[in-house]
Amino acid sequence: MKLIRKTGQGIYNLLLGMWTTLRYLFSHAITLQYPKERWIMPERSRGVLALITDPETGKLKCIACEMCMRTCPTAAINIVPETDETGKKQRYPKVFEVDQGICIFCGLCEEVCPVKGKAIKFVNLYEFSVYDKKKLIYDQKKLAEIGQGYK
Repeated sequence: MKLIRKTGQGIYNLLLGMWTTLRYLFSHAITLQYPKERWIMPERSRGVLALITDPETGKLKCIACEMCMRTCPTAAINIVPETDETGKKQRYPKVFEVDQGICIFCGLCEEVCPVKGKAIKFVNLYEFSVYDKKKLIYDQKKLAEIGQGYK
């Protein structure tokens, strides 16, 4: 009796699995064929960090206040403000680096930026994989290139 019940359960489970497979066989595929097809990222998605330039002057909006650097929980941002000959800090960065390898994309740096219109912003680029981790450290020039076209 126990053998018949176990055999019946096995056949039932087999047919149930086949029915599930048959149902999904004719439905629309969810998988995208990357790189031919790409995801359309939502507007508020967080991809790579970028430095935004002022369209009128062509200069970076960043005032080197270092608030984003101090707020970053992983210390992924490094800012060195420009100084004049007396040693006084100027209001633009000499060095602005972001280590995308350790960034957790939390958005705190973007949130805390005091510049009107934000000087640092997450853009919806998500393809930045590399073989060498050192290439994930983006300098000021690279961040400004990424930020071109964003306000």
